Amino acid sequence: MSPTLIGILGIIVMILLFLTRMPVAFVMAAVGFAGFSMLSTFSAGLALLPRNVYEVFSSYDLTTIPLFILMGQLGFNSGISKRLYDVGYKFLGSTRGGLAMATVSACTAFGAVCGSSPATAATMATVGLPEMKRYNYDDELSTGSVASGGGLGMIMPPSVVLIIYGILTEQSIGQLFVAGIFPAILVTVLFIIAIYIRCTISPDQGPKGESFSWAQKIKALSGLGETLAVFILVIGGIFKGFFTPTEAAAVGAFGVLAIAIVRRQITFKGFIKSLEETLKTSCMVMMLIAGAVIFGKFLAITRIPFEIAGWISSLEMAPYLVIGVIILIYFLGGCFMDALAFVTLTVPIFFPVVQNLGYDPIWFGIIIVMVTEMGVITPPVGINVYVVYGVARTVLEKEIPLEKIFKGIIPFLIAIIAGIIILIMFPKIILFLPHLMYAS
Repeated sequence: MSPTLIGILGIIVMILLFLTRMPVAFVMAAVGFAGFSMLSTFSAGLALLPRNVYEVFSSYDLTTIPLFILMGQLGFNSGISKRLYDVGYKFLGSTRGGLAMATVSACTAFGAVCGSSPATAATMATVGLPEMKRYNYDDELSTGSVASGGGLGMIMPPSVVLIIYGILTEQSIGQLFVAGIFPAILVTVLFIIAIYIRCTISPDQGPKGESFSWAQKIKALSGLGETLAVFILVIGGIFKGFFTPTEAAAVGAFGVLAIAIVRRQITFKGFIKSLEETLKTSCMVMMLIAGAVIFGKFLAITRIPFEIAGWISSLEMAPYLVIGVIILIYFLGGCFMDALAFVTLTVPIFFPVVQNLGYDPIWFGIIIVMVTEMGVITPPVGINVYVVYGVARTVLEKEIPLEKIFKGIIPFLIAIIAGIIILIMFPKIILFLPHLMYAS
């Protein structure tokens, strides 16, 4: 049996195991180990497992991930998310669909101190869903806006997916971070437009809330202070070269903690809870990366990545059509697999193709994150939808059917597709800030 055929069988077995709901990290590691052992020796496979797991967990670059996750958890437990939502509510709540608009705006702002899409969705669902219920918002709109808005945490720096992409492709994480700012703002605006159109067509889905004076609105802006301070500290420090992304993550986590302690906004119980959630989430992400690395070693000796890269490169199509095929693969794959896992698994395959076509790797990284953002809200995986479903059962004390939440994300899905088309047509939206900040 040829290595390529063994590789194809390995991929099929992996997909079948995914369907059994087994943990993605363990499936990739098990299939990778078995396939690598078949193509080399069992002893080589046994040596591969501990070495790769150790390399992942001892990687200095990957310490960025738990530190940014900790920053987000401290932000949540110190009430930053509630203050961000309050700002959006004061400015947008009095318009039709205003609470949903405030939710997606707060998701973007909270993404600046979180970096995780499910964490952003869970946080804003806890804050936003009870308020939208109070003003008789339709369940489709309220849950759809929270699930979709949570995806903005994948684009707005610091983004865990962008960190992984940067490590896998050896690209500047600082450039990737700054490249994600304008696309995140663009998608936020498109989400707000989608909500406005939906509530114009069906006013009962998002009734108007109470109005606030300009004095109250200006006073509410103080709720942005902490987020802006941390964002400028972290991103500005990276831009200016004061510290590396890893050091910036540590500075950001310490900054959020220091602000929370000085302002007496976090309890010792909240601090311990932040550490526990950070540990659980970080271990999940690290195991995911370790499993993907092991599976990647198996794919490498099957030569499937090189065969695919060669096949795509040989297609007699214009480069933009090839990019279209790659984006379609990412979209379909994201529907069936966790976004972070899929990016970790496939970037080593498609990145060489993109380089050969002459596309900017920073631009490609943002486009891929945009596409995988759709995966966190599309069935059957749609992790953000399941997160919102679980939170809704707790905070609303009722069960909202999954099909209703999936139906609610349709306008936002259209908005993301529109955003991707705009960014493909006008790549300078992504590249303007990186070129400006990192011009030699």
